[in-house]
Amino acid sequence: MGIQERERKMYRPLRRAGLEVIPNTVPPGTMPFVSGYRPEDIVGGFSHRYETPRLVERLNEDWYDLAVSLGLFDHRREFLVLLPHGTYTHQSLLPKEYLHYGRHVPSPVWTRVRLLHRWDIMGRGAASAFLGIRAGHPGFAMMALDSSVYIGCSTGEIGVDVRAVAQPDRSENILQDLEWYAHWDYPRADKELQKRIAAWLAGRGTASRSDR
Repeated sequence: MGIQERERKMYRPLRRAGLEVIPNTVPPGTMPFVSGYRPEDIVGGFSHRYETPRLVERLNEDWYDLAVSLGLFDHRREFLVLLPHGTYTHQSLLPKEYLHYGRHVPSPVWTRVRLLHRWDIMGRGAASAFLGIRAGHPGFAMMALDSSVYIGCSTGEIGVDVRAVAQPDRSENILQDLEWYAHWDYPRADKELQKRIAAWLAGRGTASRSDR
């Protein structure tokens, strides 16, 4: 994948949404994925039904307030976003179940971004297919550079749900789910992601169930 192709297909649409990609600068040791959190892990969030007036504006406002209050951004307004690894167009991503087990696209990876002064995460960002399906139908995963907070957004049948988790790399629920997925014996499992999760768990000294 060439730099120019990546710029045209991925970085440019994200920049129009107000996110400047900063390649190859993810902090070492960052957990590769977050899943399996439970109500006791959630420290904030919000939901809006699709019929909510000014939906995109409300989603943007509440996302920003939540991100600021929980410390998603560093002093340069930088943070991590989970994005497909490689170069994809809007149309090539739309048919896929983004961030769902068993998909046939390369593993998502954390990418460092900077929030620009003009941004539209829930509108242009969602419409790019990298942060959702279309404007007002977002879907994404974000995390602070120091892994202190994770924010996940999902689009459901009746509305949009955003949930925040503090210290995801210390949550027993999340760690147990990652351990399970790393050793999930299923043909459609994302093998690359499984390897990265297993390596991360091993690196932090977490023993797998198979070793117990």
